[in-house]
Amino acid sequence: MKRILLLTAGFIFLGLGALGALLPVLPTTPFLLLAAGCFAQSSERWHQWLLNNKYAGPMIKDWEENRCVSWKTKFVALTSMAVVGGMSVTLALDVMLNRVVALGLMGLGAMTVLSLPTCPAKSDASATTEAS
Repeated sequence: MKRILLLTAGFIFLGLGALGALLPVLPTTPFLLLAAGCFAQSSERWHQWLLNNKYAGPMIKDWEENRCVSWKTKFVALTSMAVVGGMSVTLALDVMLNRVVALGLMGLGAMTVLSLPTCPAKSDASATTEAS
């Protein structure tokens, strides 16, 4: 029963993470990390699929190995929320309450991303060694 619940939660978080890639009010990173955690405990196949994903894999590996998120990941997340979210708030939403709610959700997403520990910068020597 626990496996089924974790697998279900993993797919829900994966779906929310995918929506977060499209919608500026949802952060992608925390949902993908939650999905990876659920899959790690319920389905090795889905966990490996996420780890081998060219977009999400490096971020998830950083989290699992070092409990951190790269500055690049944070920058992309925050910039996309600001640009796409800002455009949505100014161009697509005409009701003030909707604008306030969207801004509040974007702020919550930004705080979530910023609250994750940032990985230390890799030195040129270690980056070259890892690339080999």
